[in-house]
Amino acid sequence: MVLISACLAGINCKYNGESNADPVITELLQTGKALPVCPEVLGGLGIPRPACEQVNKPDGTHRIMSIDGIDVTEAFEHGAHRTLAICKAAGITEAILQERSPSCGKDQIYDGTFSGTLIPGNGRAAHLLLDHGIKVYTKDEWINKVGKEQV
Repeated sequence: MVLISACLAGINCKYNGESNADPVITELLQTGKALPVCPEVLGGLGIPRPACEQVNKPDGTHRIMSIDGIDVTEAFEHGAHRTLAICKAAGITEAILQERSPSCGKDQIYDGTFSGTLIPGNGRAAHLLLDHGIKVYTKDEWINKVGKEQV
């Protein structure tokens, strides 16, 4: 069993009420090999919701801010911890997460200016899962991994 970002499985839970459905990921769900979660929804945020990005403060802290200036860091933290708890309860050791997201992004996230600019970093849930030994993949990394295993 692998944890997947619910939006990749076709669940309309993105901030704008849409999904990032991918047929490879959707097939994992349909064949019972994946468990979909949305850390942002688990953290109590609604659908749709204002776009959010991580803002790196001059003092070295990182806050998650909505485009309308509301600090939603606590919701993102809560959702990340609930996602980790699900992984632990289900014995999940791998996750496929949505790229660039302030919760699910791996290796790159938006820079907090809402301009589409990417910076190195991980989203809150991705960071927490990685810190607890769960392997985190982007969709493309997973597809590449699976393709190599089948050769």
